[in-house]
Order: sequence, then C-alpha cells, then structure tokens
Amino acid sequence: MQVTVHAPAKINLTLDVVGVRADGYHLLESVMQSVDCCDTLTATATDGEVTLEVLGASPCPVEKNTAYRAAQVFLRETGVSGGVAMTLHKRIPQQAGMGGGSADAAAALIALDKLYDTQLTTDELCAMGLQVGADVPFCVLGGTAMVTGIGEGLESLPSLPDCHIVIAQPADGVSTAAAYAALDRAPIANHPDHPTMLAALRRGDLGGVCSGVFNVFEPATALDGVTAIRRRMAAFSPLASQMTGSGSAVFAIFDDAVRAQACADALAGEFPVAFVCRPCDGNRVEVK
Repeated sequence: MQVTVHAPAKINLTLDVVGVRADGYHLLESVMQSVDCCDTLTATATDGEVTLEVLGASPCPVEKNTAYRAAQVFLRETGVSGGVAMTLHKRIPQQAGMGGGSADAAAALIALDKLYDTQLTTDELCAMGLQVGADVPFCVLGGTAMVTGIGEGLESLPSLPDCHIVIAQPADGVSTAAAYAALDRAPIANHPDHPTMLAALRRGDLGGVCSGVFNVFEPATALDGVTAIRRRMAAFSPLASQMTGSGSAVFAIFDDAVRAQACADALAGEFPVAFVCRPCDGNRVEVK
C-alpha cells in the first residue's frame, strides 16, 4: 500500500502572544487557516528503518527534517514494528511563516496511521505532533481553527469564506528565535480582536474577517521587505494584507480573482515568491 498526503500551508489570520510559561515557551492565540499551496508526502511501509527523500528544498540532515522526526515519534509512541520509506515534494515556501515543516510532520503522522491501520484519533495524532513542533497539531486538524497555548489548544471554526489569497515573500527574512526576541524587547501596543474575528467567521462575513486581521509580529520585526510587499499590494485594493507567522511571507485577501492574479503578477516581478492560492479544509489523503 502507498499513501500520499497533500499537506497544505497555513496563514495566520490573527497572531497574538498573551504570556510566557515558566519554561520560556510563549503562549499564543491565533486564528489559523489552511491554504491550498501543498507539500506532497508519499509513504510506503517497510520492514526496515525510516528513510526520506526530499525534492525541491535546500538540503539538510535528514535527522532534522520534521517528517522524519514525526515518523520516529509515531513508531516510538505506537510500538509499531516496521519502518517507512517517504518521498517529500516541497512546494510551500521555506522560512515564510507558512508552516511548511509542520505540514510535513503532520503528513508523516497521517500517512503512517493509514499505512499501519493504527486508527489513532485526531487528538492522539496532535499530541504526537506537538512533540515535533507547535504548529503541527493545527496542521493535523487543518481548515480554520483557533489555536491557543503553545499549539495544543484547538477549536475548529467555520471555514473562511471562499476568496483569493496572494502570497509573497521578500528576500530578507527573520528567524523564529529573532522574531520572538524582537517581540520580547518591547511591549505589545495592539492586539487582535478575537471576539470580533470569531463572530465574523461564524456569520460568513469575509469583509468582517478581513477587518480583524492582525499579527503582533509584524510591527515587532519591522522587516523592510514586508513593508515593501504590503505597499505594492495596496495598489490592488485587497480586503486585507498582513505578514503571516513570525515572517516573512505576506498575504493579501481578495474577493476578485482577476485583481488577485494581477497583484501576484506584479509582485512576481519584484520578489522571490509570489502566487495565488485559496482557503482549503486541510490534508488530502490518497491510498493506493
């Protein structure tokens, strides 16, 4: 049997930091949304070890890859005797704040659950995923959700109304550690209005959702490339634009496909990454 998981990226419609635990982990509140820019992981059960081939990404030691680490967690936690051969085709921009590594880890967990028929619950898969990264539980769940704590708190929400989302990424970026350090150096002046955002999602109000988009990391990191992208996006009158995650990709939401494509085309001439995607419900699994 072969299992293929199309693992979507995410954007943060909101992102707030509401505290710090005694162990140094930041406590978050975020409305996350899956989008149909996907990495694809194909997995086959083996009698041997965990192997992984990665296509379309900068090389790194396989032991550091999140899909590889997630497979190791799955085999350890379930006690399954066997291995897995995985091929991962990367499409989600790297170091973008779009959860590519987390999506890959979630895909590995979902694939192994299918391969070995362990019939784990979503909660059990999310608990395994949290051992790999804070965004992995959301990437297991997918769709639209309120995420709290260090990523373990998940509340599914009504889907973001259909729209066209332009993604662009500047050449300059910031590491996650540096982004949190920047945030810690200054008090947060403004926070997302989550009650208003959740109410807009529940009534299917795209304009209301867009009016509540906000990410505390954007003013804290103040990346020149993010500012330049948002300025360029503004010329096409999106309903909202904002940096996602801790950076450095920026999204803009449109209710018009032609204007969204025109925006992406203009950005593609100036920035390394620019494309149009749409909201989606989460992972798509194929079994052969």
